[in-house]
Amino acid sequence: MVEMPKVILPAAEAAAPQTTFTGNRALQIEEPLIFEIGSAETSGVDFEEPAETETRLGGLERTDAIGLAGLSEPEAMRHYVRLSQKNYSIDTGIFPLGSCTMKHNPRLNEKMARLPGFGDIHPLQPEKTVQGALALMTELSRWLLELTGMHAIALSPKAGAHGEFCGMAAIKAALEARGEAETRRVVLVPVSAHGTNPATAAHLGFTVRAVEAGPDGTVAVDAVRAALGPDVAAMMLTNPNTCGLFEPHIREIADALHEAGAYLYCDGANFNAIAGKVRPGDLGADAMHINLHKTFSTPHGGGGPGAGPVVLSEALAAYAPVPFVRRDGDAIRLVEHVGDAPEGAAPFGRLAAFHGQMGMFVRALAYMMSHGADGIRQASEDAVLNANYVRARLADVLTLPFPEGAMHEVLFDDRFLKGTGVSTLDFAKALIDEGFHPMTVYFPLVVSGAMLVEPTESESKQSLDQFIDAMRALALAAKAGDVARFTEAPRFAPRSRLDETRAARELVLNYREKAAV
Repeated sequence: MVEMPKVILPAAEAAAPQTTFTGNRALQIEEPLIFEIGSAETSGVDFEEPAETETRLGGLERTDAIGLAGLSEPEAMRHYVRLSQKNYSIDTGIFPLGSCTMKHNPRLNEKMARLPGFGDIHPLQPEKTVQGALALMTELSRWLLELTGMHAIALSPKAGAHGEFCGMAAIKAALEARGEAETRRVVLVPVSAHGTNPATAAHLGFTVRAVEAGPDGTVAVDAVRAALGPDVAAMMLTNPNTCGLFEPHIREIADALHEAGAYLYCDGANFNAIAGKVRPGDLGADAMHINLHKTFSTPHGGGGPGAGPVVLSEALAAYAPVPFVRRDGDAIRLVEHVGDAPEGAAPFGRLAAFHGQMGMFVRALAYMMSHGADGIRQASEDAVLNANYVRARLADVLTLPFPEGAMHEVLFDDRFLKGTGVSTLDFAKALIDEGFHPMTVYFPLVVSGAMLVEPTESESKQSLDQFIDAMRALALAAKAGDVARFTEAPRFAPRSRLDETRAARELVLNYREKAAV
């Protein structure tokens, strides 16, 4: 057999976009805005003229046309399907966002969440009709308390930041019960913390005092002791931290806080690294939120749904907010009001109108029960293994601010790009051209030009190798002087790079014909 010669186009010619009459490029359809497809003068459906009724809007009723474009059903369907095809998701490829744990969502979870008894449930149903759902919430609570070594749980928080608020509100309630709410007004926060940590503390009326990290990226006990005083209410510490490192002195830090009369809040965003391996309660944590939509593999991103249950130590258990599940003989009931709490409990109040995200509860428990305790432990081990595999294979071409090791995510800095004319943002945009969602960039702020990669345990060696090889190729191209490849990226995406500064300052929130955006 004669091997045909391969035709290799020059890079510029290969990259040049081909013009078509429609603007489409084969299966990459150029999709206009919905207002540019339909017309406000037409409607895709027919409605009968409504009967005259007396308005109850108190003068707030609309007096002009609503201005929505009318589309036929095929037009509407095609528009949204085409938009979905432009979206990157965990179902299309690796999603290496650091500190976000974007992993595969098993379809078993989805099947369970769509069972009629769970999918069709309503929060105002009588308790006797939802005993199965309450039993599931009880079992989920049991698993979470066992995994964390804690004593009480609040299921109602809707996400991580909401959970932070819950845990810190419990700490505030405990201080009020001790008569120290007015004197303990300071919360210690490491400089590498998630931005929601200081925001949560400030929102509750606390003053934030920063704690510097050591040269190894972790918090030193001496730094915490130096910041302690009779005015300190708590410390908010992420473990593993946002540099992807386990805090080796967390037990000593917790002891120092407790000796000073303060509490330890543990940010549970990175629980995926240690679930089944170590219990935060055993490390001295007094409160911790758990992102069910991260650690326990439920849909993540796009605004929800999320779930951020909060577990509390024995010292804070009495202050868990309502509602909470309580067994009453053979039945299970929700304690809905503070006044109905059992003796010894002093709930700080209520966080949400209802009881939490039932669909998320079902998905998380399905994940736990299908994995079992040993499977959850293995998932954590595999997440750490995958991150360290990425670290080891890229260590010779990228630069590591903390080269000694990593947990579930690996942090790179921009030193390898010095003198190339390529920035961290340029590098991330070029990764889009390679078919990958970029990693988290410029976070944590303690590292210059940070690139934080969390592969999770979901990824096979094959998918990791493809991602790593692309990262290596980009690093070598930057060092070889191929600057245009980066500064012009992304070249192959449906849209090129935005002027992000202008987009942030000149928001266009409604459709204007021929709007310049």
